[in-house]
Amino acid sequence: MSLYEAIGGAAAIDAAVDRFYDKVLRDPLLAPFFASMDMHSQRRKQKAFFGTLFRGQTEGVQSYMRSAHKRLVDEGRIGDAHFDAVARHLQSTLQDLTVPADLIVQIMGAAAGLRNAVLGR
Repeated sequence: MSLYEAIGGAAAIDAAVDRFYDKVLRDPLLAPFFASMDMHSQRRKQKAFFGTLFRGQTEGVQSYMRSAHKRLVDEGRIGDAHFDAVARHLQSTLQDLTVPADLIVQIMGAAAGLRNAVLGR
């Protein structure tokens, strides 16, 4: 069974992404990054990204994350504190939705593996 199936498929991802962005948009460290962004589009893209990732389709993910955040890295606007805040909100969201602990560990491990790509290292 894929992680996608284990967490409950599209409905679970939809709920997680919506709750996650509710938290992110209330975070004074992260909210400014999204102030002028079309959040409907952003949520849709994030749901598709998680769906792909949780199905185990990871080819190109590092490259995608590097290019998606490149401008922020080049401008010196994103760092470890931002990545850590996003990770905390993701973990908190998964816990709120009572995702089993072993799946949270798996998801957070995958997220941690993206740190260097997101931060342009």
